[in-house]
Amino acid sequence: MIGGMTHFAISKVSDEMRTVWGWASQIEDAAGNPVVDSQGDIILPDELQKAAHDYLLHSRDGGVMHEETGVATIVESFITTPETVSALFPGIAKGAIPVGWCVAFKVHDTEVWKRVKSGELSGFSIAGTGERVPVEA
Repeated sequence: MIGGMTHFAISKVSDEMRTVWGWASQIEDAAGNPVVDSQGDIILPDELQKAAHDYLLHSRDGGVMHEETGVATIVESFITTPETVSALFPGIAKGAIPVGWCVAFKVHDTEVWKRVKSGELSGFSIAGTGERVPVEA
């Protein structure tokens, strides 16, 4: 989903590839503390990974502001769990990278691409459903 939360800002834009990269979600900071999202929720790493896999298997569609769909397609995806990062990047210190979901979307729609380039659409926001379970303090 392109647009929405500036907390997960677009990190890189390629005119040549018409692609944008950034965090779709960060669920733990580099110190391992849970990140509370804009809806007041905490997502567990295994739940984020399940949701990302489901999205990649069954949708891959990128929209704008959770409404307009079919404007982009996810072309890269990487879940940064501590286990994945340590296995693939053994030289990186544990906790150096937040836990979350990094994505890249190829933008097909010309008007949406103009909005990305102008900075009007400056970040990513994921949509989803789930069961809310109170967190014990």
